[in-house]
Amino acid sequence: MPYAYYTNLKSKDKAIYRSSDKIETIELPDASSFYPLIQQLETTLATESQKETERILKNLANGILSNLELEPVTIKLLTARPSHDWGELHGLYEPSEGKQRAKITVWMRTAHHKRVVAFRTFLRTLLHEICHHLDYKFLDLEDSFHTEGFFKRESSLFKQLVSEKPK
Repeated sequence: MPYAYYTNLKSKDKAIYRSSDKIETIELPDASSFYPLIQQLETTLATESQKETERILKNLANGILSNLELEPVTIKLLTARPSHDWGELHGLYEPSEGKQRAKITVWMRTAHHKRVVAFRTFLRTLLHEICHHLDYKFLDLEDSFHTEGFFKRESSLFKQLVSEKPK
């Protein structure tokens, strides 16, 4: 069942939406190789070190992309999330333009209380933005819509990186 905004899309965009919605997983060939980075990210985020957390984010995001044989993206970690009457922005994906790489920005603190974001939420935000990149570069979609398939792909990555992590 398409989301409500689907009815407002042009025919070409509806076709892209339907294509996106059909794809529910993205398999990481060697997900277990990321477990140490996931553990480092969880530990470092809790220390509130922006510089070290950003370093690990870069290694994780670009490691995932390399695992899928894709070029790296620029990763930026900022402090408190921007907010407005529409809510808080958790992450932002900016597609590549010309020779400039695609860029992913995530924020490590909530807008209102300025608390460090919970680890699972933080990781899901990163994976969400990576999924936008994968829509364009891995799945060759002309646009990246929030479809049920999109959210299932995000969850499939999360489960591969966290749910199966050795205890």
